[in-house]
Amino acid sequence: MESAQDLLIALARRYSFGDVGALAPAVLANPVKAAHVSAVCEFGQRLLTLDAEDFASELDVPTIPADLRRRARACHMPQTPKGQPRGALDSLRPAYALLLEVIKVRWDQRELSAMMAALHIAAEYLPLLAYETALGHSGDPARWPEGLRAPGSRFGVIGDRDCDHTRSEQSATERTLRVAGEPGEGWRAYFDRQHSQVAGALATCVAKCRNPCPAIEWVPDRENLALRCRAALAFAETPLVRLRHAAPVGHGFGVPSPEEVLDAWQRSRGALDKNGIGHQVMRRDGFPLAGLPSLFSAIAGADLRPARLLADVSEHVISLLRGY
Repeated sequence: MESAQDLLIALARRYSFGDVGALAPAVLANPVKAAHVSAVCEFGQRLLTLDAEDFASELDVPTIPADLRRRARACHMPQTPKGQPRGALDSLRPAYALLLEVIKVRWDQRELSAMMAALHIAAEYLPLLAYETALGHSGDPARWPEGLRAPGSRFGVIGDRDCDHTRSEQSATERTLRVAGEPGEGWRAYFDRQHSQVAGALATCVAKCRNPCPAIEWVPDRENLALRCRAALAFAETPLVRLRHAAPVGHGFGVPSPEEVLDAWQRSRGALDKNGIGHQVMRRDGFPLAGLPSLFSAIAGADLRPARLLADVSEHVISLLRGY
């Protein structure tokens, strides 16, 4: 390294946005320019950590290029029932492209605990990615179809013993039908605790309910959606996703080795290779966890590839550092 500035550039190439942002004021002589770099790095760090609530605070910072802000906004979760734009509630596809990019970056850096957390998030919301083709959005509680409340529907009915939803899923589905009328605090609490359970409940409705009710009679091409939801539910039960739960003392201990991850993924691919949707995981698509983008694409019913959002933030930070 020729200088401290070169070190910052090397760190930016490794997506170490937190380190670059923290060190910039000590390295760059101009405090205004240092603050500029730090702001962009905070934006990048929140994307890397999938902080879909809080990175919105940087979306109106003028020093961040408009294109990067626009692409990040597409992954943002609105913080109020009427918040605009709807971001990830309009479509989860940009968010899953970012998830794939994060998973790849974490794998390359051997930050496997963070990678497993990203995989866990992907597994929880995968049924909503499948439902997007039927809903026209990705599970926005302000836009649920009236069919969920059709006469005889058990969706959102707490205590109905004929419904295959668990008690917590029944509570979540009941809440999702009314949360759009709650204040922002209630809306945010719902997304923190219950929205992922609604994703699983919807998958159960179409893919494995033993006592179907009228709740999903509005769904077009239910057979295809059921196949994609079965693949989504199967992914959540794979050895790979279960690695995050394998430690005896909570999720923060017992980080798997790269060899354990690859072994679990190979076993997961074998488990998923059961139908025309899950079979797509056997494709060689150049991803570190081979076939993962192809599986997500098949479940989504749309082509999904890793984003370049983090890479473009990195390039922008490097251009700023070289310009100073």
